[in-house]
Formats: sequence, C-alpha cells, structure tokens
Amino acid sequence: MTASVTARANIAPAHQNLQARSAIRKQVRSLRRALSDDIQASAAHQAAIHLQAELKGAKRVALYLENDGEISPRPLIAALWQQGVEVYLPVLHPFAEGHLLFIRYDDQTDMRENLYGIPEPVLACHQLCPAHRLDAIITPLVAFDETGNRLGMGGGFYDRTLAQLPDSTRVIGLAHDCQRLPALPVEAWDVPLATIVTPSKVYRFPQQN
Repeated sequence: MTASVTARANIAPAHQNLQARSAIRKQVRSLRRALSDDIQASAAHQAAIHLQAELKGAKRVALYLENDGEISPRPLIAALWQQGVEVYLPVLHPFAEGHLLFIRYDDQTDMRENLYGIPEPVLACHQLCPAHRLDAIITPLVAFDETGNRLGMGGGFYDRTLAQLPDSTRVIGLAHDCQRLPALPVEAWDVPLATIVTPSKVYRFPQQN
C-alpha cells in the first residue's frame, strides 16, 4: 500500500503539469485566433523585417505555413525567394512516427494536406534536405516565456527534431506578442530556444546558446 501511495505522489505533479500546459494551449490559441486580419497582416510584415536581419547569410531555411492563428511567414518566404535562399517546409515523416522531414518549397511545389489538415509538400526525395544541413529553422509555437522555453501544440514533432540538430543550425521561434507569458510549465523533453521573434521585438536568451 505504501508503494502505491508513493507512486501516485510521483505521478501527480506530472499530471498537474499536463493540465496546466493544456490550459495554456487553449487560452493562447484562442487569443491568437481572435486577432483581426489587419493585425495578422501587420504582424507578419513586421516579423519578416526582423527575421531577414536574423537570417543574413543563410542559404537553406526551413519555415512553416500558418495554421490556427499562427503568425504567417509568407512575407518572409517571398523575400527569401527573391534573395535566392532555398526555402523548406516540414513534412510528417512517413515511417518514423513523430518526426519531421524538410522538403524544398517554391511556387511550383505540389501540396497536400497532412493528417492535421495542414498543407505540406508532396514527399519527393530529390527535394529533401537533411535537418542538419539547414542553416536555420523557423519554428511556430503556442507560447513562450521569459527564459526561452517553448510550448508547442503537444505532438513533440519539433522537440524531437531540434534535439538532434548540430549547434551550427540556428533555431528561431516565431510568435505573436500575445503568446509571451512570464513562465511556462516545462517537461524534460522540451527544447528551449535561443532566439524568438515577435512583431515588436527580437528576444535573445544567451543561456540557450
């Protein structure tokens, strides 16, 4: 009986953490979905300006296509194309569940919806770039805090991908200002970020470098 009580005591904090993270996701996703089209467009433009400065010299950059009120990277994608930078989008790995692949993306790329209803490039091996060869990955997030912790959608796709990257690959979070919180409940598998860009500011977290 003592062992059973101890086991429950150990599980409780993790369960509470899970509940807190779920509540934060619900609250912040609601906030960003409520942003008007004008605010979304302005935010995307301002964030693109910040990110272009951050990505100087990059030749291969992975981004994402916005969903669920996420800040749009499309102005940045257009600017990178004009500069001759190769742009890649994440694709759900067909064999390694929970992992991502990165496929080159341009205005001629064939697209399809993945199982989450998010557009992604049709898998083409000749357009594949191994994650470790990317110069930078711009990652979406649900929330972030004052020390660079990142809360994603809960699938762990980016955390698994980021944990395997070399130090030479820059990882930059992209979010609306309303997605910033004082602190987040974290788990052992969470990968904090060194840089997070919002429309109003570039946040740097030197302890993550």
